Amino acid sequence: MLPSYARSLGKKALTQKKALGLISNAKNNYATEAAFETKPFRLHNLEQGPGTNVTLTRDDALKFYNQMHTIRRMETSAGNLYKEKIIRGFCHLYSGQEAVAVGIKAALRPHDAVITAYRAHGWSHIMGVPPLGVLAELTGRQSGCARGKGGSMHMYTNNFYGGNGIVGAQVPLGVGLALAAKYKGTDGVAVALYGDGAANQGQVFEVYNMAKLWDLPCIFVCENNGYGMGTSAERAAANTAYYTRGDVIPGIWVDGMDVLAVREAARFAVEHCATGKGPVVMEAATYRYSGHSMSDPGTSYRTRDEIQEVRQTRDPITSFKEKIITANLVTAEELKTIDTEIRSVVDEATKKAKADKEIAMEELTADISSLPLEQYIRNISPFDPLPHKRIGEAVNFK
Repeated sequence: MLPSYARSLGKKALTQKKALGLISNAKNNYATEAAFETKPFRLHNLEQGPGTNVTLTRDDALKFYNQMHTIRRMETSAGNLYKEKIIRGFCHLYSGQEAVAVGIKAALRPHDAVITAYRAHGWSHIMGVPPLGVLAELTGRQSGCARGKGGSMHMYTNNFYGGNGIVGAQVPLGVGLALAAKYKGTDGVAVALYGDGAANQGQVFEVYNMAKLWDLPCIFVCENNGYGMGTSAERAAANTAYYTRGDVIPGIWVDGMDVLAVREAARFAVEHCATGKGPVVMEAATYRYSGHSMSDPGTSYRTRDEIQEVRQTRDPITSFKEKIITANLVTAEELKTIDTEIRSVVDEATKKAKADKEIAMEELTADISSLPLEQYIRNISPFDPLPHKRIGEAVNFK
């Protein structure tokens, strides 16, 4: 009886380990799935939140690593292009915050919408714009996703309504996207992202009220990177618990440097909004390695040691890499190959973006309106209007 019972227990334990992916696939010696523990979520007006025990498949591990590393590489290239004076104007880098975008995107469905602030390069890419489309837009060239007319803060693709240059102004637009989803009768949700600096804008609180009053499916995401331009959150806000600032709106705090924690919080928020429970405020505690923009060295209001400590202890890519290698989901050699491929793709896109042409003068007034009521656009002089042209199909015009 005892040997038979022991065999039964052994089979049961083996089945449980296989279910968690802790037993390697004999064919390639990889684990197919692994379990991880995230930091606890902080909750506001919620009796229950996301679970802290999460699972990750090998395919998703490779996908998330690829996405985060591609964003980091693109931003490094963008920084270099700015220093070479090939990118002009403003340029706000996303380096350090990659886990927020990748984690949220992993939880979204094809019909969910996203709108963000001016730190938009990474979001543009994971929503569907290839590296060339991002980098050529930054350099003002015709291969850019907006034909070079939008630049750093104005990129668009399907269900992505761009980065926006006016601080906090994208949040009411995000609530408008949520209203559209509810009006159409879909279960779609809208994600409106903003920084800790924009969190103090009056228009944010106005649309908190509207969203809850009408129970709109909007996920308000405060990307708290610690600094609004050169001012720390502690010096700018009396209440730095941004996830609680929606008053009666439920809130979630999540470690924004952990892509898996962000994914779980976003899954919870999507389910909450899609099932008619109204909006959610999500605060993602993250960090930016660069200054506010490329014109800001980022070291006059914080120390180099602070930045270095975050890079060494909390970096979203390095920590994720260590997790998935330790869990036997991937090998270090496999990730090196991915790194090389990403470097090649981004370097080639950078080369093409630098060599690409700007659009012709007559195209400057093309594709301004999706349904132009007038065929001419006002010029510098009102007596010399320019004709409106249709060249590309209007993005997100449905």
